[in-house]
Amino acid sequence: MADAQCLCGALKLMLREPSKLVVACHCLACQRRTGSPFSVGAFYAINTVEISGGATEFVHVGDSGSRVRIYFCPTCGSTIYWKPDALPSMIGVAVGALAVPDFPAPALSIFERSKHHWVQFDGEVEHFQEGAMRKYSPDLTRRSDSR
Repeated sequence: MADAQCLCGALKLMLREPSKLVVACHCLACQRRTGSPFSVGAFYAINTVEISGGATEFVHVGDSGSRVRIYFCPTCGSTIYWKPDALPSMIGVAVGALAVPDFPAPALSIFERSKHHWVQFDGEVEHFQEGAMRKYSPDLTRRSDSR
């Protein structure tokens, strides 16, 4: 399986199973967190991820209205993973921290109300002006609990 790490290598995640879902998020918080027009996160069952190294936690109320616990390396500042309170059995991992160019493309594009007009996705991507947790959280929770 893939592993993720920060820029300096002090914070690492070992991912023992494939991701459940890959999501592109265009909310303003993700734009500010990444310094990019959107973020891409892969979601894993939390019990399949092993974290090594220290991380600093920042708690933020997202555009969805739920808290998101964001974890970054205290040395280099790279955001590697987050834990959304709305999905307590899942962990989101920054796809860029995986450094796998052929990683699967996003299946969902959320908070497109704040998407830059020039951002486009090829292939089959489900589009949402807001979040999609109400639609996908039962499936993600059910799949992660069954393992």
